[in-house]
Amino acid sequence: MPTRNSEFFNYDELTWDAVASLPRDVPLVLPLGSGYNLSLLADQLGFPPRIGILPAFPYGWRGSGLAVPDALFIPYITNLLDSLRDDGFSKVYCLAPQGFDPQSQFVSAFSPFLLRQSVQAHYHKTPALPLDSERGKVILIPIGHTEQHGYHLPLCVDTVIIDSISKGTAARSGLATRSYAMPVMPYGVSTHRASFAATMNAGGRAFEDFWVAVIDQLVSRGFDRFYLMSGHGGNMSFLVNIVKYAGERHRRIFCATAFLHTSGRIGAEAIQKYRTSAIGGMGHAGELETSYMLHLRPDLCKMERVVDETDFVATPDYYMDWIEGGSLVANPPWDDDTKTGAYGAGSHATAEKGRLWLEAAIEEKADHVEQIHEQHERREKRRNEGYGLWGRFK
Repeated sequence: MPTRNSEFFNYDELTWDAVASLPRDVPLVLPLGSGYNLSLLADQLGFPPRIGILPAFPYGWRGSGLAVPDALFIPYITNLLDSLRDDGFSKVYCLAPQGFDPQSQFVSAFSPFLLRQSVQAHYHKTPALPLDSERGKVILIPIGHTEQHGYHLPLCVDTVIIDSISKGTAARSGLATRSYAMPVMPYGVSTHRASFAATMNAGGRAFEDFWVAVIDQLVSRGFDRFYLMSGHGGNMSFLVNIVKYAGERHRRIFCATAFLHTSGRIGAEAIQKYRTSAIGGMGHAGELETSYMLHLRPDLCKMERVVDETDFVATPDYYMDWIEGGSLVANPPWDDDTKTGAYGAGSHATAEKGRLWLEAAIEEKADHVEQIHEQHERREKRRNEGYGLWGRFK
């Protein structure tokens, strides 16, 4: 007889090697939204000894407050679940609100590994996201990821950091009426997914299609200023494409992104001021990200397990650091350059550095918000005055 006590654990709070050691028949569940009854979930799964809960997918389905077409939503979720299957997990599920019944395309796509519960908050009762009253603000769209960060940091690093930066930016004095922070998306793109266990991958094309559709939906509701903010380097080339597609489709919006965070004019100065590692010490799970996590989530840091790895195969025009250098763009396998999953010197990290770098990152993003407003307003003024071809084609 199955036990009626199942232990739940948060998948994204584990390190990659902890995930690698999990039994391959442990159930892993990706929830759409939150508010589910875990006791009922354990019952639905037959009360297994342990159940892993992945980060909640925040929106995209009907009833979530911000829906995209099924054909663009389904591949994103499918690719994430396939990441787990590729790592050998045999019991992988998507947990969805009961109200999904009208979405026959979704239901048929994920049966028989779709679990459903009645969650009133997520079907027909969830308000629009964002509220229409937020029009005229810069909509901050933070996108993290769930991926390996060496032996000493959890899978949620990118999500925790960019969520904190986004919320801090929106809450900054003077910016509450200038920007609005969307719920963080904890899933991005990792083309190196096979190198180390536990890393998820939304897939580049599915990622681009989904986020272009999100912008489409928001533009149709009257929003016109967007800032796609990433905490994960693997998202960046795809976000550039998304911004280009959005600008081509919607000529009277201003949609922007930037290379990661803490990397522009303000962030680069702060990094140089406080870092103690040499170039190569901040590539991934190194001094910068570890300092952020020591400040934001010290409970998830295992500093006794830090392994500094700075033996990246570097040449003058291709080397690894937080602010990547050189003119070459490439994507060699991660296991060429790291044995543990880290690129950098995590041993140099401190919570105080994390606090200072977070302040700099928020200041930098706040400056970007004001620039996005200025760009949009000055361009709209020109358009309305009939500048150039706008005088003929409005």
